[in-house]
Amino acid sequence: MSRKQQLHRPGPQPGPPADDTGCAILHVDMDAFFVSVELLERPELRGRPVVVGGAGPRGVVSAASYEARKFGVHSAMPMTRARRLCPQAVVLPVSHGKYGRVSAAVFEIFRSITPLVEGLSLDEAFLDVAGARRRLGRPAAIAQLIRDQVRDQQGITCSVGVANTKFVAKLASTRCKPDGLLVVPADGVVDFLHPLPVAALWGVGERTEQNLTRLGLRTVGQLAQVPLTTLQRELGNALGGHLHELAWGRDPREVVPHTPDKSIGAEETFDTDVDDPEVIRRELLRLAERVGARLRESGNAGRTVSVKLRMADFKTITRARTLAEPTDLARVIYVTARELYEASGLERVRLRLVGVRVENLGPAGEAPRQLAFDEPDSGWREAERAMDQVAHRFGRGAVRPAALVRRAAEGDARDGRDGRQ
Repeated sequence: MSRKQQLHRPGPQPGPPADDTGCAILHVDMDAFFVSVELLERPELRGRPVVVGGAGPRGVVSAASYEARKFGVHSAMPMTRARRLCPQAVVLPVSHGKYGRVSAAVFEIFRSITPLVEGLSLDEAFLDVAGARRRLGRPAAIAQLIRDQVRDQQGITCSVGVANTKFVAKLASTRCKPDGLLVVPADGVVDFLHPLPVAALWGVGERTEQNLTRLGLRTVGQLAQVPLTTLQRELGNALGGHLHELAWGRDPREVVPHTPDKSIGAEETFDTDVDDPEVIRRELLRLAERVGARLRESGNAGRTVSVKLRMADFKTITRARTLAEPTDLARVIYVTARELYEASGLERVRLRLVGVRVENLGPAGEAPRQLAFDEPDSGWREAERAMDQVAHRFGRGAVRPAALVRRAAEGDARDGRDGRQ
């Protein structure tokens, strides 16, 4: 069994919830989120192995149904390997717009329960429900309420871990997947943690796990019995102390409702290496459109635009420029990214990946009204906001710059030839 399978191996489905006294922290995790959202439109695929991700030769699995996971398929796996492991799987392309809309609706459910919601990604979050107890009942009852509302309102399932710390709550949700609810009593944390593999501890990557195995430490309980000074000598003061605390269930971190984005970006790995500048420019435009939309959606604007260029030999360079004023306009982002690319000296070099990122973010309300470089105020802001409204209603691909229409048409033709679904 692989390391990833060990960490995500479900425990026995729980019976009646255990004592949740003092367990105000919930970790809610959607079950195979991307796949679940796709199945809302493709119900005939329920019960079959389904994989969501890039179908090209360099495609990567974004999500896999539990039926596909039985064959060893998991997220971040190369799609070529996933197809070898499960040739009968149905492969669906990624549809970010759909996932964002469902995620927003799910987070509205969370925030109707408590304002203390810390989102980790589109499909998981921590909640502190201590303040909701008088109104909604005990934490386990609140967890069940969330599961019911997510299922009834969105048609998908989630798993919820209930504990007295974030670390244990997250482990609990993992152990009761899919579609489960697990309470770890405050006085039962050690009994829950100590049988688990050391890889379950946050901060234990493959290299640290190898070091711990070399010391004969394979379970959290074995690590917990090692003196702190020994762990710090073997792993360093910071990591040794961190793992010692976690092994005894001590995690003082609070649920933080919002952590401001430090940057917003997007990148694309080509199916085959590209040395055509026009193709690169179109990709930069597409990525700039995506980044601009995410900036406006988050209410942020940024002053620094950067491009990431990875060559066929995996050598990667980045180039950045700080603007005179913050922007959330895709046009400004694109023109800057294009100029950075053109000045990189890589216009005729084969590229494997390109990326666009905006940094030095701040609330867009503090940004002055941006003009598109030397152009008059010709309505770019209004046009992009109109595009946002159309995308929100009909999906991100419903409206796009003319330069991207030909690329999309070519992609559709390729998809038809490849037999993609």
